Amino acid sequence: MLSKLEELKLISQCALADNRRAFGRLAEAYRPQLCRFLLNLTGGDVFLSDDLAQETMVKAYINIRSFKGLSSFGTWLYRIAYNEFYNEKRRRHEESMPTMDTSGSDSPRPIEHPAINSAHMTETQLTVHAALQCLNDNERTAVTLFYIEDLPIKKIAVIMQCSEGNIKSMLHRGKAKMGKYINFEQNYNLI
Repeated sequence: MLSKLEELKLISQCALADNRRAFGRLAEAYRPQLCRFLLNLTGGDVFLSDDLAQETMVKAYINIRSFKGLSSFGTWLYRIAYNEFYNEKRRRHEESMPTMDTSGSDSPRPIEHPAINSAHMTETQLTVHAALQCLNDNERTAVTLFYIEDLPIKKIAVIMQCSEGNIKSMLHRGKAKMGKYINFEQNYNLI
């Protein structure tokens, strides 16, 4: 990870001198977190996550001069990635709808995604991933940023452009839904 001073120096070189190497270093430093964030938002679609990460970096490079430094560079990148995810979602005319369980059970059911490579995931990781898929997009984004990316609520509010109270509500609802799913899975597997 880059120090704040290194980050500011690289941003300045990009904005003032159009230094592509400097931006390459910034992109290299932030790409792993950005890809992980997008992978969680896309439900594990590796190809879509990579495409969105690439689009995010291109937009960040093109708009680096508009970065005002009011938030950290990482927060700014997450905001661009969040916008790219929703733009792609609109392009595909997808709507976030809860899955219907026709068995009569009130338990949430995850949306399975074929791009998840479950061979490399532990049982716990698979359960958490499946539980994340039970959440709506906003809840999944908030939970991912808070619990996986370890961002504070204040930064999440900036990224998602909503109040801190809304973020807290999304986290509370998301945790409750995930807990319900995980409890259902554990009880189901005991039978």
